Amino acid sequence: MDAIPLVHGTPVVVLLLIAVLGLAVGSFLNVVILRLPPRLAWQWQTSAGTPGTVADPPKPPPGLVRPGSRCPTCKQSIHWWENIPLLSYVLLRGRCSHCDAHISLRYPAVEALTALLSITVVWVLGLDWQLAAALILTWGLIVLSFVDLDHMLLPDVITLPLLWLGLLVNLAGGFCDIGSAVIGAVSGYLVLWIIFHVYRMISGREGFGYGDFKLLAALGAWLGWQMLPLVLLLASLCGAVIGITLIMLTPREARQPLPFGPYLAVAGWIVLLWGDALLATYLQFAAISF
Repeated sequence: MDAIPLVHGTPVVVLLLIAVLGLAVGSFLNVVILRLPPRLAWQWQTSAGTPGTVADPPKPPPGLVRPGSRCPTCKQSIHWWENIPLLSYVLLRGRCSHCDAHISLRYPAVEALTALLSITVVWVLGLDWQLAAALILTWGLIVLSFVDLDHMLLPDVITLPLLWLGLLVNLAGGFCDIGSAVIGAVSGYLVLWIIFHVYRMISGREGFGYGDFKLLAALGAWLGWQMLPLVLLLASLCGAVIGITLIMLTPREARQPLPFGPYLAVAGWIVLLWGDALLATYLQFAAISF
């Protein structure tokens, strides 16, 4: 029998299955990104007891599972064959089959991104038990990034479960020891909390949101306190490059505040897969320099 083709030590068939899984998960992540923020806003509104909410509560927005997907323009239900990740977008040429309205490129982009990042996680980590946890973290970071870009919001319903999951994974000897994970969670929150208050005292403005504190705490729970400086460095570099580029390309009156969550998410994901190699390279370079 011929040997099973391998890519970086992983069977090709496994990578193909992960790609299909990533596309399917990406399709669901699109739903979460679109529906979770208005759902949370509705829950906050109805639970806050604002005038009129008790006697005449607002109509709840769609949930994450039901009802099924509809065209945002004509409100027609989308058939199953119109909802196949990537393929349906290509076959429909990016238009609704009912009203011919354009379908946002965001949908296939998120699906393709989820598949690509999922394949990368398998390629780097291999078929180990930590793989499932790393995939969950990857998918959670994708949702957080896009929600933060759209709404300047990092929902607790995602950041806090990721924090607890990181502690549980490392309790079982996942990506760092449990002591480093606990200290990482605490210090991740406190670092940005301190920067937030110092910056506000100096400038009178708020540079971060509390969701950023919780996201860095979650990354600290996954990666350990030792990796937090690298996460902050990469996130800051990424934010500086993109921020300067947007300042140069965008008129002053059109500029908008940039969320920090996506930069933290990208940096945390990179450190999850290549943090040890990056630190080793830096230490080697520093040793040569001195």
